[in-house]
Amino acid sequence: MKKTILLALTGLMGLVSCSVYDVRMGEVDGMYSMDKMAGAGPAGMPNGGQGRPGGKAGILTAGEWNDLDHWDFWSGLMGSQDYGGMSQYWRMYTPRRVAVRVADAAGKRLPALRITLEQNQKVLWSTLTDNQGEADLWVDPFHAQAGTDNLVLTIDGKPQASAPKLSPWNVQQEEAEVNFYIVDKAKAPEKRADIAFIVDATGSMGDEIEFLKKDLINILDRAKGGLGEIELRTATVFYRDTEDEYVTKFSPFTDDYRKTIQYIAMQYADGGGDLPEAVHTALEAGLQNLAWNTSARARIAFLVLDAPAHQDHQGVVESLQASIREYAKQGVKLIPVFCSSPSKECEFMCRFFAVLTGGTYVFLTDDSGVGGDHIEASVGDFQVEPLNDLLVRLIAKYVG
Repeated sequence: MKKTILLALTGLMGLVSCSVYDVRMGEVDGMYSMDKMAGAGPAGMPNGGQGRPGGKAGILTAGEWNDLDHWDFWSGLMGSQDYGGMSQYWRMYTPRRVAVRVADAAGKRLPALRITLEQNQKVLWSTLTDNQGEADLWVDPFHAQAGTDNLVLTIDGKPQASAPKLSPWNVQQEEAEVNFYIVDKAKAPEKRADIAFIVDATGSMGDEIEFLKKDLINILDRAKGGLGEIELRTATVFYRDTEDEYVTKFSPFTDDYRKTIQYIAMQYADGGGDLPEAVHTALEAGLQNLAWNTSARARIAFLVLDAPAHQDHQGVVESLQASIREYAKQGVKLIPVFCSSPSKECEFMCRFFAVLTGGTYVFLTDDSGVGGDHIEASVGDFQVEPLNDLLVRLIAKYVG
């Protein structure tokens, strides 16, 4: 059974107008006010009649597992008989990791610095340091084999004297080997952060929708209030599949998160039909239609889904690879939130996305008693938390 974090809110149904865009098969369809969108669901019901009324924030439960922080565990999975084939299935390979940490002479971590890994004057991977001055880069993660000679790391355009050390898959090494660098002068990032929600809105995502609506209101209110001087921009992308009413639709980044809330409130779950959905198109839309601020302190995209991409369709994996490379280049951490599905392929797709962009993996659990069974995550010991608390904690961790 598919679950939902279909992020729609019931709280702010005022008449404040905001611009939204429907994108069908990648084409901009037009602008609509919130008034025109009200009651847009099936049978004239405001939210499509898909959810259950009376949901409360803090009901859904979830866990988090960061594979980058448990390098030995991830190495063991990638070398195991059960899950070792997932790399080949998604054509995403992570044994050639370069972990970087950058600080000034006083030890202060430096966010938003451009870090590039090159080989023979060819750029292999590029990203930005996060709010902790950390970054992960990869040697050709979309091919099983790759040479690792003549690697050069540049920071803010300046080549470093020594070649970086790699962290291969190693079940004996709990943490990756970190390359430490000191930078004398660095431009301070803007005191801003971008947070987007990319959400599967197919029909099977309707079973927990009302609970999730309340969770998002709670998450945005608390996150906004807890970031101090850091200004927050929010945006959304909703997606279905190629034969549905729409493939993607979005609300652009705004400084007024209430507009994002209003847009989300109008969405409902419908369509789909088979297990895979248009994940690759959704990721493309999150890059093409959302203007990420690479000068900001942090950027996060929560990818909320319960189904894998159409891995067997021509060009889909190549699209996923190109999008992941671009999210990493723009310093956007992908944080998948995996709802219930019997698909281990989807779980590992999500985890590859998180690993390659410096994000973390979130998954719903059965502890809430809401909805059907959730697939058991292939992770180590983790803490069960209310989903809204967990996401607020992650926002504080990766933005604050």
